[in-house]
Amino acid sequence: MSSTSSRLRVRLVLLCFLMLFSELALIRWLGGNVLYLSYFSNIVLLGSFLGIGLGFLWSHRSEHELLPYTPLVFGLLILFVHNVPVNVRATGGDLIFFGGELKPSGPPREVALPIIFFTVAAILACIGNGIAITFKKLKNLEAYQFDLIGSILGIAFFTVLSFLGATPVVWGTIVAAILIYTIRPRQLRQIALTLIPLLIMVVTLGIESRDSNVIWTPYYKAQTLDVAGLGADDVGVGVLVNGVPHWFQTAKYDLPIYQTVYERRTNKAPANDLLIIGAGSGNDVSVGLYEGAAHIDAVEIDRRLFEVARDGHANRPYDDPRVDVHINDGRAYLEQSNKQWDLMILALPDSLTLVQGASSIRLESYLFTQEAADSYRQHLSENGVFSMYNLYRESWLVDRYAATLEAAFGHPPCVSKLDGAALAVLTIGVSPNDVTCPADDVWASTSATPDPVRDNRPFPYLRNPSIPSFYLVALALILFMSLLLVRVVGGPLTGMRSHLDLFFMGVAFLLLETKNVVQFALLFGTTWLVNALVFGGVMLSVLLAVIISQRVVIKKLLIPYVLLGIAIVVGWLIPQSSLLSLGLPLRLLTACAIAFAPIFLANIIFAQRFRDTSDSANAFAANLIGAMVGGVLEYSSLLIGYRNLLIVALLLYIAAGYSGRRHLRPAI
Repeated sequence: MSSTSSRLRVRLVLLCFLMLFSELALIRWLGGNVLYLSYFSNIVLLGSFLGIGLGFLWSHRSEHELLPYTPLVFGLLILFVHNVPVNVRATGGDLIFFGGELKPSGPPREVALPIIFFTVAAILACIGNGIAITFKKLKNLEAYQFDLIGSILGIAFFTVLSFLGATPVVWGTIVAAILIYTIRPRQLRQIALTLIPLLIMVVTLGIESRDSNVIWTPYYKAQTLDVAGLGADDVGVGVLVNGVPHWFQTAKYDLPIYQTVYERRTNKAPANDLLIIGAGSGNDVSVGLYEGAAHIDAVEIDRRLFEVARDGHANRPYDDPRVDVHINDGRAYLEQSNKQWDLMILALPDSLTLVQGASSIRLESYLFTQEAADSYRQHLSENGVFSMYNLYRESWLVDRYAATLEAAFGHPPCVSKLDGAALAVLTIGVSPNDVTCPADDVWASTSATPDPVRDNRPFPYLRNPSIPSFYLVALALILFMSLLLVRVVGGPLTGMRSHLDLFFMGVAFLLLETKNVVQFALLFGTTWLVNALVFGGVMLSVLLAVIISQRVVIKKLLIPYVLLGIAIVVGWLIPQSSLLSLGLPLRLLTACAIAFAPIFLANIIFAQRFRDTSDSANAFAANLIGAMVGGVLEYSSLLIGYRNLLIVALLLYIAAGYSGRRHLRPAI
């Protein structure tokens, strides 16, 4: 191996590490600072795919390297977001945005979001261009292999840092160090263009990270507040998550929202076993202990927020030996347990995102599906009671949850509205006699009651199956502007026309990846570990396919195409819920086989096709731009559900096979 070849491989690994690390860092940091991105979570991902594709196209058109401009664009983005906050304005109607009640500040989202989208695209275009230039100096599959190795390392490293609670200044310092090493500025102008923006970026992130009230958990940017400073009667801690009020501690036991849960129980004896999902603040645990619970299982997904609650609560409920804390996703904890409880409380869990994206923000919607309600019923003891409460904001959402409980338990719940339609407590027992309910609180369905949501479409905050118009408008504009940029940067698209099959593969692959994220979230919980497992499994499946393709030439691509179709159909035919009954090891093995077999086969096809192309830059760009289109098409899950994304992916792979049919002939 020559020293030049070694340097190229190291450079490629570093740049691909930087690409994935920067992408994930931007998703986390922007999601924590731009409130609207919590609801449009994959906009950064879309911008990333577009940018990388543009970077590859530029390498085909010009020898001028864009990588040295990365620090400048990075610095400008950090300064803009740091000084220009953006809040959500949409609320009410058929779509609920939590946080919509906050006062808007900064420019309208119609201005801020395009700036963020195209700036992210510019950053990744600069990095992608550096990768593309290095790419062309190596054999196609060899370059792709080291691309994947760097990407896997970038994902793994950022995941570890997120778990450890590293702050943005750490992320920024790592990005700056890699950029300095890979750019290696020598001339004074280049040194200034590199070091000054990076210094501004690191200092700005350092100022943000010095705020002792800000905690970067594996899921959120959390800001702690002194409850007394908000005018409350009690001391304790309040938490904002990505700018949205999350929970506030109180030392009181007699607040109506807490007491209603216990008042509705016909059996006034203390619960032997109490389960609290979304234990968070510790308030429900404190009240449960006050009510005499013999044992409490407290489930909270975020360890860092649990630690804040444990150390800040005036009543110190988590120090009580009767309390067992489980750091886990609530639905996953239930599915992994055979225990039954006398009282089960779903305590203030909210979804902060509408659509599952590649962000680290948890999606808690699986707690509110029909299948989840069935699980609650199964985990209640004889004469057990289930209760859920929240500031629901809309009466139709209360009705949806009430209908969900009625379908699971076979009788209507008791719905106590404490503040009009906004604040409500829903209580239901294994039998109607297990709950004492005033006549006015017995819920009754109407023709306007929305249907319960299912695991396939876990969007309780969307009233009807549809794609909201503002999503359609935004996504249409993104596609139009992206196509325009591809035309401007890449020139005439005739060069990409011969890679139409790779474009379709990119669209389909993104849908497969989305389905995998969703499937694993349901089966194992929406924890940071599960997300890391999915993305790591996807990348390792791709890497394995590339390694095999380097050693084996498949003469008939039709065979892996057929196997891929069979794998997708099998994944569609097997309901996700059927795997929940399996033991954890068998469930993991089966889920991995169903999820990663199509990924592996799809990349066997891609690698075999990519290996012999004479135009790797255009080929890779076509695939990446396809992935961006797949990210847009992902929103169709709001209408058709996640399961049917597999059908769309199958049709796209058929289109890929047809458009690249000349490659299906036996290789000579």
